Amino acid sequence: MLRVGIIGTGSMGKNHARVCSENKNIELVGIGDKNTEVADAIAKRFDIKAFYDYKELIPQIDAAIISTPTRSHHMIALDLLNNGKHVLIEKPICATLNEAEELIRKAEAKHLILAVGHIERHNPATTFVKEALNEKKFGELITLTSKRVSNFPGRIKDIGVMMDLGIHDIDIMYFLAGNVKSVYAKAGKFNKTIAYEDYANIILNFDNDKCGIIEVNWLTPMKIRKMYLTCSENFVEIDYMEQSVTISSSSFKKINEMDLYRVPIQYNVNHVALEKKEPLKLEIHDFVESITKNRRPLATGEDGLMALKIAEAAAQSYKTGEEVRIL
Repeated sequence: MLRVGIIGTGSMGKNHARVCSENKNIELVGIGDKNTEVADAIAKRFDIKAFYDYKELIPQIDAAIISTPTRSHHMIALDLLNNGKHVLIEKPICATLNEAEELIRKAEAKHLILAVGHIERHNPATTFVKEALNEKKFGELITLTSKRVSNFPGRIKDIGVMMDLGIHDIDIMYFLAGNVKSVYAKAGKFNKTIAYEDYANIILNFDNDKCGIIEVNWLTPMKIRKMYLTCSENFVEIDYMEQSVTISSSSFKKINEMDLYRVPIQYNVNHVALEKKEPLKLEIHDFVESITKNRRPLATGEDGLMALKIAEAAAQSYKTGEEVRIL
């Protein structure tokens, strides 16, 4: 069994602890956080030890999951890697590109796994679509559009909506469509009580001349997590919350040019209801298996770096009003 520790007791840390406690291949050793009250409560619930200084947890584990605020990711991950521990770090990987690059170099030099919590890669709907695209079942991918909106989550205090929500779809579009060559973004702050942008529209231009459009905000009074793919043979809708995929196609019958109000179009719609699985469980299973089988995780440090690079370019574009190339 892999000895694992959780560092950070926010909402994601709590869920990481729950999932690890249910994984038969993991021995959940402890939870690390300077918030003694919350750490004690989680430790009591899962019958593990609370560590008020995460450094005291390091000698007792083989791997750790970091779910602390983004600004602390680099320092904690570097401590773990220097001590020979595998790391799964919540997105975004770090606060800066230089920090992320240092972690990647350190993990490579130490022959350790560095995985990033881009959880939508582990959604069954993403897996289904990725495989179908690889097999050309939808024809050629042309454009991607996503909508990821909801109310403002009070727990987010250190990053804006582009880095919190937008980075999910940035990563998935990169995962499905390939390298991004430039970014253009428009964003703003409607809620004056927060320090960062709370709505944004991001345009990604890919090396292969494909285009992606991402809409994110913390202003919509309902939660939507969807992506739409226009392909040469099908229109594909991904619903991340329902873990379903809808595949549509159409064909024209004979058109009466004297009656263009009623154009005879035949639609074919296939709704694929996939077996529902918790993406966080799949993410942690992938992390454990990448360690035990010595293989690359589904979302590597390099993937986390690229998502951060694109998100930072979007932030730069929003501030300057100009298109930003990805170098």
